[in-house]
Amino acid sequence: MTGTVLQRHLLPVLEFLCTEWLDLESLLSRPRFADHSSQSCRDLLSTASDIAAATFEPANRVSDLAEPFIDPDGAVVLPPETHAAWDAYTTLGLSSATHDAERGGMQLPRMVDAAAQVIFGASGGNLVPAMLAEANASLILAHGTEAQKRVFAEPELAGRWAGTMAMSESQAGSSLSDITTKAVPDGEDHADDPLGPRFRVRGAKMWISAAEHELTENIIHLVLAKIPGPDGAVDPSARGISLFIVPKIVVDAEGVLLERNDVTLVGLNHKLGNRGIPNTVLEFGDGTQTPGGRPGAVGYLVGEAGDGLRQMFHMMNAARTAIGLGAGAVGLAGYALSLDYAKQRHQGRRRTVSGKDATAPQEPILEHADVRRMLLAQKAYSEGAVALALYAAKLLDEQQTGNDEEARSAAQLLEILTPIVKSWPSEWCLESNSLAIQVMGGAGYTREYLAEQYWRDQRLNMIHEGTHGIQALDLLGRKVRIDDGALLTRLGLELSATSRRAAAAGMTSEAAALDDAWTALRETTTAAWSTGDPGEALANATPYLQGFGHVVMAWIHLDLAVAAAASSHAQAAGRSAAMRYFFAYELPKVGAWLAVAARREPLCRDVEPSAF
Repeated sequence: MTGTVLQRHLLPVLEFLCTEWLDLESLLSRPRFADHSSQSCRDLLSTASDIAAATFEPANRVSDLAEPFIDPDGAVVLPPETHAAWDAYTTLGLSSATHDAERGGMQLPRMVDAAAQVIFGASGGNLVPAMLAEANASLILAHGTEAQKRVFAEPELAGRWAGTMAMSESQAGSSLSDITTKAVPDGEDHADDPLGPRFRVRGAKMWISAAEHELTENIIHLVLAKIPGPDGAVDPSARGISLFIVPKIVVDAEGVLLERNDVTLVGLNHKLGNRGIPNTVLEFGDGTQTPGGRPGAVGYLVGEAGDGLRQMFHMMNAARTAIGLGAGAVGLAGYALSLDYAKQRHQGRRRTVSGKDATAPQEPILEHADVRRMLLAQKAYSEGAVALALYAAKLLDEQQTGNDEEARSAAQLLEILTPIVKSWPSEWCLESNSLAIQVMGGAGYTREYLAEQYWRDQRLNMIHEGTHGIQALDLLGRKVRIDDGALLTRLGLELSATSRRAAAAGMTSEAAALDDAWTALRETTTAAWSTGDPGEALANATPYLQGFGHVVMAWIHLDLAVAAAASSHAQAAGRSAAMRYFFAYELPKVGAWLAVAARREPLCRDVEPSAF
């Protein structure tokens, strides 16, 4: 196999996950995917790997060291290598890969597209804002008018335009009901604008990724804002939030670029990692520009007023899955790097009962048990994370192309797994990248190697698109309680099916351990809510999330091991080793996490501020 060390590591893992585990062949038999075959999908991933090796890998460190900056004309400058990576990516057509052919897409299974995103994410996920543009376009396709789809979404899918998600404000991060950005109708002459009800948007947005750059000719901002009533007051709750399409450059009904919108770059935020993507502070409607001779940024209402937060969750949920996928990809990159280092680096000699022979040649550090422990942990964390995210992508395919029962089941599983898909990879692949540094020792934390950059890039994923605490509140406060626990029950059916198959394949102890862990999780869920007091139940939501995530990952690893037992694929032996590691070293941690949630431990809720 040709390619870099990283690409040689990635492709076999993805091939096993897609073909041997997730049964790509069966998925491709559905009418929507008629133009694709297993071979064409393999060819696509191989091409993606070649492009990633040629453009993304060389640009990865450059984009980290040459951070975006604002030139004297106010433009954000990115290195030429980033432009080359963007051009190569969009030429491949992945911006629109999963979308309808009539929109310029390939109708590629989301699972295959997700596998391609692993390749690019591992090779240089800090380079291009492709994920945001695709999610932005998908939201418009789901909730916009036909004109909005044609004028705004289709150029994004073609890679000509980019997109952002403009939600957060300096005083309102996760608390979106507290946003102060406002939108007022743009006069009677624009009430029937062909692109939708036209408004003027005013307010500041913070932490907006890829909101200013020269990679594309236009950038489409999806902005949350509130529409004042006749008295000038706004609804203080989330019910008052509406969603607006606000282009960087105003366009006409045919998408022709007209004039700069009143969207001003205030400054750049300088991040720990993911430095290649500009992170911005934006001001909408500060009067720097006055399109049409009026103050305020031109924006078009999406759907109905007051429905903005629900609509935005379409993009947020996609972004949360993408964060989990990207976290797994960066974890895999660190694992591949440290594994190659462990094979090449010679240090120490084998110990025997008679002592150590100082005259014997040094051994590769891969021979040391503790190094193998750290590598097994990385393998279990990163490959397990990617497997979970690809499974979520296949659920999206099932939701779109399955029969009514398959689609309903997939929707239920996606609903309950989304907090885990986002949080578990971002937490444990950070640990994976930390272990990569540890395996490499002094080399690991020097900038001559990429391990330290991987850790910095990874650290952001625990915060992006909702912190652990937000995901935990969503899971324990809402998801497990929907329809009297219907989603939890549905997930339990999947775990039980895997347990039965594992037992039949001879993995009886692991099957029993999974059953016991699931029983403990169900009992903890009941115990946490036994008093009916949300304050008591949710005080330990994050440990509950961690325990839940580890149970889910034990299920994923056991299911992978069952598939490996029936496979002759080169990855099969490694799948069994990763599963055994997870059950021996990781699953036992679940009890401690669940215990504090089950007894509704009051410490963190009741401790006095003076204690700090």
